[in-house]
Amino acid sequence: MINENEWLVVGLITSCYGVNGQVKVKSLSDFEERFLKPGMRWLQKENEPPSKIKLTSGFKQPGKKTFITELEGINTRNHAEQLKGFKILVKTNKLPKLTKDEFHFLELINLQVKTYENNELKIIGKVINLENEKNNLLVIELFKNQKKVLVPFVKEIVPLVDVKKNFLIINPPKGLLEL
Repeated sequence: MINENEWLVVGLITSCYGVNGQVKVKSLSDFEERFLKPGMRWLQKENEPPSKIKLTSGFKQPGKKTFITELEGINTRNHAEQLKGFKILVKTNKLPKLTKDEFHFLELINLQVKTYENNELKIIGKVINLENEKNNLLVIELFKNQKKVLVPFVKEIVPLVDVKKNFLIINPPKGLLEL
């Protein structure tokens, strides 16, 4: 289950845009309104405590998963450049409600990882983290050797996720778990 006092990274400031303090944001979310709709947001540099900032406007770059946003008090290119690498966060208690077959990536943490071996379902590890700044990857710790492997979070490799029963099933391509 999701801890309501935790943060979820929904975007990453990748660069400044123009000369008036706008920033380019890479979306890590399926909810575009987080970068379009004015309101309070939270910024975090590395592992420092998050700080509040107001998003005043934003638009999506055509054909991309990037947004150009204006943040209150950020009025110059130099100031915008200082925000490069900052994460945009939301509190987990502010997550949108999902349909029955949907889930938030945060809900995948600590799920048991199962796979079929000799036609039997076997527990091989657990999800310990997510890498989603470039691709959606599950970080799985294997029980047999405590090795951490990256598994692409795509339907062909992860055909079943059961958050209520605390597991997911993977069909890794040959050699993926040995990388």
